Amino acid sequence: MKDVEQQLIATAQPYWETEATIVRRFFNSKPARENHIFWLKAQLWKELHPVDGYFTGLQKELNNLVASFPEIDKTIGRHRYHSLLEQLTQEFNHYVLMADVLEYLLGHPVSAADTFQLPQEKKLGDIRRAYANSGSAVDKAAVLVTEGGGARMFREARKLKGGRLERMIASAMEVVYQDEKNHYKEAAREAAGAVRNKQDLARMKKAVQEVSRQRVYMRNEMFNEPLTSDEIKSCLASYMRREIRFGVRQVGQG
Repeated sequence: MKDVEQQLIATAQPYWETEATIVRRFFNSKPARENHIFWLKAQLWKELHPVDGYFTGLQKELNNLVASFPEIDKTIGRHRYHSLLEQLTQEFNHYVLMADVLEYLLGHPVSAADTFQLPQEKKLGDIRRAYANSGSAVDKAAVLVTEGGGARMFREARKLKGGRLERMIASAMEVVYQDEKNHYKEAAREAAGAVRNKQDLARMKKAVQEVSRQRVYMRNEMFNEPLTSDEIKSCLASYMRREIRFGVRQVGQG
């Protein structure tokens, strides 16, 4: 089972590191205020709309949790309920932290109306929903593995140094990174439970690759395309060669 977990992470790793490259390139370019506003609005939309197939948006999930309160220790265990409550609180806190940065940039109060969904994010959502709703436990588990991109965006952005804006971004991203840095390991462990044979593993890897590839284009669009299409392909190829060379022993490092 552990080997399956490592293979799933290794499959996604090149895509996650390419996301990290995009984020580094963006912040190293000393982006203008308008560029920061753009990516923050796009990321805030994502924070309010977690992974399709597992969450249906924070408001709906909170409504569902409130409705199920009378069922605690009847149809839903109290520990499970508490875990779900913590997840939603954590997700909303991520929205709060980033919204504070956007509010600082705009100079006026912000709301969910200030967020937007970009075309590549919509395409990503369509791909994830197709897998999550296919009726296959293997497909649905594959989507979970890709969630958050291994926290690579947050890992890179928390390293920012500079003025007040950079410190605000770094501080917010540090919190998100600490919350999410191990999610990919938990997701891989859960997904491995859906793998019964080699065919299942091959199917899951293919789904992980398709979703993760679209995540790269989503992230590149969010950050005003710091990488060209050729650079993305080159970057992915480089990280894939690295995975082949060093094997799964390197999974999750860096």
